[in-house]
Amino acid sequence: MTLLSIFLQAAPGGGSSPMMLIMMGVMFVGFYFLMIRPQQKKAKQEKNFQETLKVGTRVVLTSGLHGRIAQVQDDGFVIETLSGKLKFEKAAVSREFTENRFGDKAKTAEKTDKKEIETENK
Repeated sequence: MTLLSIFLQAAPGGGSSPMMLIMMGVMFVGFYFLMIRPQQKKAKQEKNFQETLKVGTRVVLTSGLHGRIAQVQDDGFVIETLSGKLKFEKAAVSREFTENRFGDKAKTAEKTDKKEIETENK
């Protein structure tokens, strides 16, 4: 017998074994918990972050542009930068870049901006 004929022989039993089905199931469950579920969780966090942004919040866009939200619209944001005001889609605001760049500073900046607005209105 040649080596080729040994590899071409069918497996004993003829059909797929239950062990093979169990292994495929375990692999699917592993992929779900290691890849699919974390991606869904990250997408949900990103969407919640974009929905909770308010006027005056400092943000960093995925393109690297830094600015402050001037207006919140249904389909996007108007971002105020040093060069003027620009309109961007909500998906352009990056949660990771914003938190890495500003962290808690963005939240304290919102509070000071609110206090300034309140004092101006009085």
